[in-house]
Amino acid sequence: MKNLDIKILKGFLMVVNLLLITACDDDFLDKQPLDQLSGETFWKTESDALLALSGVYHLEGLQSSNSAKQMYSFWNQDTYCRVFEATTDNGFEKDNNVTEFNNGDMASTNNVVEQLWRNSYLKIAKCNNFLDNIEKVEMDQVKKAVMIGEVKTIRAYEYFNLAFYWGGVPLITTVLSVNEANSVTRENEQAVMDFVISEYEDAIADLPTERPDAERGRITKGGALALLGRAQMAQELWSDAVNTYQQIIDMGIYEIDSRFKELFEDGGEDSPENVLSIVRMDDFYGNSIQLSSLGFTWGGYHHYSPYNELVEAFECIDGLPIDQSPLYDPDSPYENRDPRLLKTIMADKVSTFRGTLYVSHPDSSASKYPDQLTRRPWSGYLLRKFADEEYAGNVRAYGCDFTMVRYAEVLLSYLEANIEAGNTITQNLLDATINQVRGRAEISMPPVTETNAVALTTILRRERRVELAWEGLRLYDLFRWRIAHEVLNGRVHGMKLVPVAEAATYTKFPVDENGYFFNEETHFRENVDYKWPIPQSEIDVNPGLTQNPGYSAE
Repeated sequence: MKNLDIKILKGFLMVVNLLLITACDDDFLDKQPLDQLSGETFWKTESDALLALSGVYHLEGLQSSNSAKQMYSFWNQDTYCRVFEATTDNGFEKDNNVTEFNNGDMASTNNVVEQLWRNSYLKIAKCNNFLDNIEKVEMDQVKKAVMIGEVKTIRAYEYFNLAFYWGGVPLITTVLSVNEANSVTRENEQAVMDFVISEYEDAIADLPTERPDAERGRITKGGALALLGRAQMAQELWSDAVNTYQQIIDMGIYEIDSRFKELFEDGGEDSPENVLSIVRMDDFYGNSIQLSSLGFTWGGYHHYSPYNELVEAFECIDGLPIDQSPLYDPDSPYENRDPRLLKTIMADKVSTFRGTLYVSHPDSSASKYPDQLTRRPWSGYLLRKFADEEYAGNVRAYGCDFTMVRYAEVLLSYLEANIEAGNTITQNLLDATINQVRGRAEISMPPVTETNAVALTTILRRERRVELAWEGLRLYDLFRWRIAHEVLNGRVHGMKLVPVAEAATYTKFPVDENGYFFNEETHFRENVDYKWPIPQSEIDVNPGLTQNPGYSAE
């Protein structure tokens, strides 16, 4: 758990956050925060700068079912799961709040898209306000440069997401009046991405390599470099990405933890694998991931449902995919599998949690889920990755930090960048990257020996999917690999309902030839859905904002 100093710091900063956001209106592009605490009474001392910085980190807006606020945040954990995982072939959310992202029905009035857009521009407005005023503060110039670097990193991160998911967007770098905000136009996507990379590079020069415990969650050089690497990979700047990730590796301060499951619970907060984290605290700065992950048996809502397509991606313990391994049994599909499988999902009559067997088969008298297959889309699998067996607190306000970047991602990205850059792939490179990830003591999967670039890319992409499942990177990967329209078209599946031999005659629920429940269908549109719609509410206020192709207000 977090030490007393961090609790005191968070309590202190929360008060200031409330002051900083009081003047903010619900409309963000047409009415940016005009706050702004008066320059005559604020922006004088280092304490003022620190308080303003806390307001930049602080996130409000899209909170899902969680009303708690958090410190040192970007987009919150529920956003990562809801939008960046539950709209992919890894799974979905039970209440279908984001189904339009991949079912061919996305419209410019989609509420989640509108919230994400507005939340980003609110954060950008806070960054702009900070950068417009920080030079007024009399304080140590090195400390000031560090703060500027943090804010530039946050602003660059927001603009990266905007450009990556919407394309060209308004590029605003200073506080605007209402009239100015209502007349902005879209900059082209490449210009925004160029700005993102330039901002990261400027910030990295001034950020510290490490932070004291009381500053955990504040951005470091390694965290900013990792975000820069993501942007470079999205732009296919492979040699640049190699250099960026090499810098993180050369720091020598991060390493692959011997643990896996505990990394996503309270006990993993201080792991040397964590490169950049969102700091939380029970109740005060909690999140609802326990409510969303846990099943009804344990007081949860079973909000997230992984697909069987994700389950099938995990190899057998011999290091071979299930369609190649002699160890795979179609009627006992969870046996002899990569240990990460049952540390990521819970499966019917296989997984035990807090001493209770998880039973989800609708035909079982012990099941708490008998009507789920007919009442609403549901897969029968639970998300176990973030479910904490030791936690007995409020499931709506869990205080475990959420790691935005792990060293595992850094190593896998470094290997991918080397492959795509055309660099020679050696066994030493594999052992220094993907085999470190697979070889952690708790997992101990066989090492990869494939050096052919084409074959290795298939292995690497599968490794990223299973290692980083439900951590918020799947949509990013599907989009930049340009395969979303391939994997998100057709039926997706849930739990195994019957053995293979009974599948042809089973009629209670629709199943495939292997006895897996037909969950639902996805219809991702190749020429439309790789870019989200500009919110219609923003276009209504500012007709100068043109819409992306393929969208209407209906």
